[in-house]
Amino acid sequence: MYKIFVNDKPMVLTTLEEEETYFKNYKLKGLSLSKVIKKLNKTELKEARLIHKDEDKLLKKFLKKLPNVIAGGGKVYNQNGDILFIYRNDKWDLPKGKTEKEESIETTAIREVEEETGVTGLEVVKPLEITYHIFKRNGKYKIKITHWFEMKTNFSDALYPQEEEGITKVEWLNEAQASEALKKSYANIKSLFV
Repeated sequence: MYKIFVNDKPMVLTTLEEEETYFKNYKLKGLSLSKVIKKLNKTELKEARLIHKDEDKLLKKFLKKLPNVIAGGGKVYNQNGDILFIYRNDKWDLPKGKTEKEESIETTAIREVEEETGVTGLEVVKPLEITYHIFKRNGKYKIKITHWFEMKTNFSDALYPQEEEGITKVEWLNEAQASEALKKSYANIKSLFV
């Protein structure tokens, strides 16, 4: 099962058609994705379930419906166990961004963390999950596919928010502060802390 977020409401890709309660079922084949997105954005509907009989083809068929933007990001820990957060658009987030030509996804993740926060000396510890969310750019919907990596660093210098990207703050947050920040974050970011 995959979750693709439209703001904080999920579109769940599944093979099971269940009785509708707080969600609505849609057949993936022949589906107008923009209608489902509008319904999630403009109604009380909590979730959309997109159904296809073949589990192995679910994600592939879905990703063909909109242009894909591939991104890499980091959940970065310092030597104290604090986590690096950025603040943008009135939400706490983790640093991430789209890949550039010929760049590996790990290289993207490291570059984006460095650019958005000023943190250097990053070491990838392990890959984390991949998150999916739909956004609108220039009047067109796109799917951002973000590959996340757990990273560590001994960096202890000043942090620099990348203001031209709309980032207003960069902070190391301890467990309690991170827990508080996640209350004002995105659903796909929260999923990295479960």
